[in-house]
Amino acid sequence: MAAHPLLTLPGPRPWIMAHRGASDLAPENSVAAFALAIAHGADLIETDLWFLDDGAIACMHDRSLQRTTGSSGWITSESQRSLARLRLVDPAGGEHRVPLLEDLLAAVPAATPVVLELKDPRFAEPARLQRLLAILGPRALDHGVAVIAFDRRVLASIRAHAPGLVTGHISTRDPLGDRACDLLGPWWPLLYANPWYVQRAHACNQRVCPLDPHLHRHLPRWLAMDVDAVLTNDPGATRRAIERLRAG
Repeated sequence: MAAHPLLTLPGPRPWIMAHRGASDLAPENSVAAFALAIAHGADLIETDLWFLDDGAIACMHDRSLQRTTGSSGWITSESQRSLARLRLVDPAGGEHRVPLLEDLLAAVPAATPVVLELKDPRFAEPARLQRLLAILGPRALDHGVAVIAFDRRVLASIRAHAPGLVTGHISTRDPLGDRACDLLGPWWPLLYANPWYVQRAHACNQRVCPLDPHLHRHLPRWLAMDVDAVLTNDPGATRRAIERLRAG
C-alpha cells in the first residue's frame, strides 16, 4: 500500500488536509475555500460528495440544504440546473455556488491530491461508481485521489469494482482500525483509548488522520503519536502551530 504516491507525499508529516477546503476562511466546500486552501499551503484537499437527481455529483457535507444554503430540501433532489440557482451562506456577503465535483477538480492542481468523502450510499452501486471514475479521469489512475467513507459497504464495493482507488475508513467506534483500507480516520477519542493505534496502522502500511474538530487542543499529542495527516479548517494557521510546537 505504501507504494501509492498519495500515501508517500513529499515534505514533512503530518500532511495538512484542508477540511472542506479552508472552511474557516470561506464557505465550506466552495471553490473559494478550495482555492484558499491551496494558497495557504494545504497538502491535500478534502470534500464531501452527493449525487444530484440527474446523476451529477456535488460537493456538500449535509444532505439537507438548510445549514449551508438556507434553502429547504435535499441536495439529492436537486438537478444541476436548480443547484446553480442556490448560493452558499457567507457572513462576509460573498457569492458562492454549490460546486460540482468537476469544479473542485478544476480549482485544485493535479499535483495536489483530493480526498473525497462519499456521503451518498449510492456510491456502492457499480453504475454510480463508474460515473465518479469517469469524472475523475486520469486523476484516479494516477492515485491523485482517495475515497473515504463511514459506510464499509461503500468501501467494499469500491475495492471490488475500482481496485486502483486509495480507500479510507472513518470511524467513531473502531479502536483498532479497518485493515482493508489504506487510510484511517478515527474519531479522536479512539486514539486516547488506544495509544498504539498509529503505531499499529504504520506496521500495516496504513496512514492515519484523526477526525478531530478540536485540532489545536490535541495537536501536541498527534505530533507525539506521529500521525500522518491532520484535518484542519485553516491550513496556514495549522502549519504555523506545528512549526511553533516543533521549535519550542
